[in-house]
Amino acid sequence: MLKEYETKIKKILITEAEIKEKIRFAAKKIDELYDGTPILLVSILKGAFVFMADLCRAVTVPCEIGFMAASSYYDGTISSGNIKITLDLSQDISGYHVIIVEDIIDTGQTLKDITELLKKRSPLSLRVITLLDKPSRRVTDFEADMTLFTIPDKFVIGYGLDYGEHYRNLPYIAEYDAN
Repeated sequence: MLKEYETKIKKILITEAEIKEKIRFAAKKIDELYDGTPILLVSILKGAFVFMADLCRAVTVPCEIGFMAASSYYDGTISSGNIKITLDLSQDISGYHVIIVEDIIDTGQTLKDITELLKKRSPLSLRVITLLDKPSRRVTDFEADMTLFTIPDKFVIGYGLDYGEHYRNLPYIAEYDAN
């Protein structure tokens, strides 16, 4: 099976070491920003779970975690543009500083919809951190508060990102070879 995985990796774009370094930097910024104040990290499933796991271990401020799921790809390599919330938060977020943890911002529509939904729930503050950003694909006016890596318009896999539910376990970000 590993051989098949390797044939679909066109190029490694971001190494495991580069990801770890950026997460340490992001965690330090979060620690400085919240200075001991508890936060709620909200992972957008499924892709952001690996990123959030590493981020929550790297921050030193007290944190809780929550999960939401939204889909727009439906097994393809191009966003469908149709956003569906398939799992919502179970807790009241009105007493929390909320940080949405996302794997990748492509068109921006998913995150725009999620942030609008969560703002209506009156969190103490709401920020977005994304591992990857593809600004060339943006169709809506949305920017993350913190972006770890800006990438070109390539379909990427690894570190939680998938193609047809495969490749999430790769410890790096790679360009997927669709051929």
